[in-house]
Amino acid sequence: MSRDISLQTFLARHADGAFVLDVREPAEYVSGHVPGAVLAPMSRITSSLDGVPRDRTVHVICQSGNRSRSMADLLGALGYDAVSVDGGTSGWAQAGRPLVTGTQAA
Repeated sequence: MSRDISLQTFLARHADGAFVLDVREPAEYVSGHVPGAVLAPMSRITSSLDGVPRDRTVHVICQSGNRSRSMADLLGALGYDAVSVDGGTSGWAQAGRPLVTGTQAA
């Protein structure tokens, strides 16, 4: 069962340097992602976990919160401390936060 966190909690944690894992597909990520988010597409997430830390909370994000919830469940089953961000990237943008475009996590 996934653990969800509110967008407000995520905003505070992001400001403190939270690890963010974006599970959307590459085209979605390139069009706009949370600053610092690492891409690990849901379609091939198990082969995209090399850089994902096991010693800190992984904040899983998608567009709205649906995909991130199931991927946080999967990561939890694999031994990660994973939480799903309610509202996702859409909520982040609606809160007036900037999105980064392109392939680099900034």
